[in-house]
Amino acid sequence: MIFFIIIVFLCQVHFVVKSHKMVELEKQGKTVMLVAIDGQLAGIIAVADTVKESSKEAIQTLKQMGIDVYMATGDNQRTAEAIANEVGIEHVYAEVLPEDKANIVEELQKQGKRVAMVGDGINDAPALAKADIGMAIGTGADVAIETADVTLVGGDLRHIPKAIELSRKTMKNIRQNLFWALFYNTIGIPVAAFGLLEPWIAGAAMAFSSVSVVANALRLKRVKL
Repeated sequence: MIFFIIIVFLCQVHFVVKSHKMVELEKQGKTVMLVAIDGQLAGIIAVADTVKESSKEAIQTLKQMGIDVYMATGDNQRTAEAIANEVGIEHVYAEVLPEDKANIVEELQKQGKRVAMVGDGINDAPALAKADIGMAIGTGADVAIETADVTLVGGDLRHIPKAIELSRKTMKNIRQNLFWALFYNTIGIPVAAFGLLEPWIAGAAMAFSSVSVVANALRLKRVKL
């Protein structure tokens, strides 16, 4: 009886040591797997994806642009928080099931936020479809690319702020073109209505309007991101 109690005690101590090690590894951002032999805990295997330095830079750039960054992952809370702290993300959703990612997007939208979802896996497709803008990583699954509104070339997350900045410049360019088109017509139509505009002048003005709009749009080719 005493021998049995000692064996049980030693097994419990062994498990406590393993559990402590497991927590320590998870806090380092590693995903832990337990190995058992004949139903007994025999060891721990820890794996981890290396966080690219460019990812941290991308997060910092997005925050400087005034964009809140959230992370939704299926990893456990400790691992998720470790990775989030490493790259500078304050808002973390951990142990998230695939269908819950879309619910998180909907929850943020109900708070009045416009949500851009970035993902690369099959499980990300529902959230990509639910978001205001879905961004798929070009190296990800085909279903994610098909579902998303925007596909980022390569796996560099620095393309995310670049895509946002380019879209902002594009919208600014569109508004400029609409303004000048409206400006030309506002002046030209009343003048033509009073018979003060010769046909050849009207044609030249229309051509100039089209050329100026196209030339303004072509400036986007020189944008440095």
